[in-house]
Amino acid sequence: MTDPTSFLLERLHAAGLTDVVVVEPAPGGLAAIAGVARRGDGTSVFVKAFDGPPSDDVFAAEAEGLTVLRGAGGVVTPEVVRADREVLVLSVLRPRPDTGAFWERFAHALARLHATTRHPRFGWHRDNWLGRRRQVNTWTDDGFEFFARHRLLRWLDEHRVREALDAADRAALERLCDRLPELLPVRPACLTHGDLWALNVMATPDGRPALIDPAVSYTWAEVDLAHLWTTAPPPEAKVFFERYAELTGLDRDWRARMPILQLRQHLAVIAQFDSDWGAAELVRATLAPFRRRR
Repeated sequence: MTDPTSFLLERLHAAGLTDVVVVEPAPGGLAAIAGVARRGDGTSVFVKAFDGPPSDDVFAAEAEGLTVLRGAGGVVTPEVVRADREVLVLSVLRPRPDTGAFWERFAHALARLHATTRHPRFGWHRDNWLGRRRQVNTWTDDGFEFFARHRLLRWLDEHRVREALDAADRAALERLCDRLPELLPVRPACLTHGDLWALNVMATPDGRPALIDPAVSYTWAEVDLAHLWTTAPPPEAKVFFERYAELTGLDRDWRARMPILQLRQHLAVIAQFDSDWGAAELVRATLAPFRRRR
């Protein structure tokens, strides 16, 4: 592939943003190529593109997620400037300030999103994307069935997952799925961000919490909580978890559930990247109680 900045500049010009004069690479992304583009009038936009998009709808689905989070849940997201098969262009955010006040404000925003968007079914009206892999959102009445089938077991056919997990691991995952109603409490579906790791929490120019890179669906609120909990948030985020638990009335056992709920994201990481950053080890540790002893 050509130089990333040249690649993004070509995509922007092809999309009709011919006044872009320079693109600087943006850190943090794992699946796509991203940068900040400066336009002729001095303003800037964020741009993201794939070197070979996994689907024609990948950016349309992401743009829809940003819009629905902002509209239905009141969460701040960047404005969508353009979204087509080749490129996603958004308003520019800035890195978050890791202060207790910022994280407490985010706790209120996420709790409000989850509390005000409850839905009678689990899923979404379309599939969307986690990086380069499709997230299946088939409507399902039962949350345990939805999480087992579309968030855990669906990864077992992925090539890298087959290489990372042996037959005993896969059987243990199936047993865990069978026992989900014993392991997790009954919870309603609500609108979730769906890919809420720490780097997807950013800030607006005036310092408000803002979210990027969603993979929305109606599912358990604790799926969002688990993703943030297990992806190395900074020490200042401690107040986020305390305040979110207070605002939503979480029971004392919520921390014990996090490894089970985060299996979905660990499996997604294994499926997509040659280096899984320890995800396979975490999966095996969570599955250990569900292996049959010989």
